[in-house]
Amino acid sequence: MRFNLSRPLHVLNTLATWLRVMRHSSGRRHPFSSCVLFCFALVALVLTLCPPTRAQDFDTVLDIKQWLAQTEHQGTITPGTVITTQNWQQYKEFMPPGMQQMFAGSLYWKIPADARITVDPTTPTPVSKYYIQATEQFGNQTKVVHKANGHYALSNYIAGAPFPNPEEPDKGYKFLADNWFAYIPNLYVNTPENAAKFCVEDRYSNINCTLLDFVYRQEGYETDPGVPRDLPEGPNMFYTEYNEVLAPEQSRYTAQLTLFYKDYENWQDSYVFVPALRRSLRLSTAARCSPTAGSDLIQDDAKANGMNGGLALFQAKYLGHRKVLAFNKRFPAMRVGILGDFPGAYLAPTMWPKPEWSHFQLRDAEIIDVRRVPSEAAGYCYGARIMFMDPSSYYHVWTELYDSNLKLWKLLLPILRVDDLPIIGTTITNEGAFLLWDVQNAHFTLATSDGGVGRGAVFNQNAPAEFHDYRRFGTPGGLMQILR
Repeated sequence: MRFNLSRPLHVLNTLATWLRVMRHSSGRRHPFSSCVLFCFALVALVLTLCPPTRAQDFDTVLDIKQWLAQTEHQGTITPGTVITTQNWQQYKEFMPPGMQQMFAGSLYWKIPADARITVDPTTPTPVSKYYIQATEQFGNQTKVVHKANGHYALSNYIAGAPFPNPEEPDKGYKFLADNWFAYIPNLYVNTPENAAKFCVEDRYSNINCTLLDFVYRQEGYETDPGVPRDLPEGPNMFYTEYNEVLAPEQSRYTAQLTLFYKDYENWQDSYVFVPALRRSLRLSTAARCSPTAGSDLIQDDAKANGMNGGLALFQAKYLGHRKVLAFNKRFPAMRVGILGDFPGAYLAPTMWPKPEWSHFQLRDAEIIDVRRVPSEAAGYCYGARIMFMDPSSYYHVWTELYDSNLKLWKLLLPILRVDDLPIIGTTITNEGAFLLWDVQNAHFTLATSDGGVGRGAVFNQNAPAEFHDYRRFGTPGGLMQILR
């Protein structure tokens, strides 16, 4: 650490002058005033010599550091290559550390012997042209703000990707902001006719599934045509998430609403409707580590494009650029209901996709280490979230989660679809599936927008009229309309 001595010497000279003045003016009436001032001088000197450390100045996880060193000089993979449990080491440089460990069999969850990964040609990820236009128009004016309390924020953000070409300083946080504001449709809906499904498997191969309604709405910074940039009914809101249990019957009508504010300093508000009580309860802001729909996804995991914890409370360190194997979002089988065919379409017990639809691509990935800012880290469940992000869409393609002691905890493979949206056309969306392996507790979670009926989510104008009601599905008062 380098010290700037000019400032502490100035502080000492100033305080020495104060001491002489106080000693001359106080005489014998205040014998301890000099002592008090001397103590303040010492405190000022310490604070000046040891300025606050920048929040992003932390050392990343050892496994990740070693992997980055080992993969510094990568080759390529020929399209059509089939990766198996017998030949995987030839291609391990393109596998994130956790995926390597699954193939090596060193974790509780192991890649099954009959698994196959077919490597398809890499194709561009389409993103809404309206989102791209907003990025080109507004992207260069956004700035990172460092708050006095150690929090982060953005200034001058309007719409689109806030940082089209992230650079230092704060490069990692800029990628995190791009992920937070990655394109999603204005309205995303799963109805009882095309329900979402969450399934959990334990170490004894017991499987429990839940069917749910989902209503996700972006109220602020909108780019989709035909809707206002900022919803007049929710001028302070950025985003809302609503889900309601459809089955099993004993949990039916249980619902949760989460509110995400434009003001980054406002923690997310979560409300749960409890059918037995016929009323809703507001959850503690500390409940971000609580499970989502009884799964191993926590509240801060449950966002298709990446992290769901907000921008104020998190820092992110940029780790580097690599090519990694990522699921092929445009593989045709993704459109025929295969994601919700559980467990039939998966290889038990690890539930890796069966060979007929286990198609990946070699994609560019920007890698960031995301952590709570030091002032908010105490008691938080994760010590590090390592995100591998596709820079063309800012969606993550693989995530590794570490506990507070930086021990590997969970591995997350997103399998997301490309959809044709009204007016917008072909674009990446927040529809598809999460495969999450909890390697410490021997749990597996499938979260998918395809409930097994062969249809996924519907978007924007295609959503049934009743789901466009913001007050019903975007405000706490709307929860009280359940069971009426």
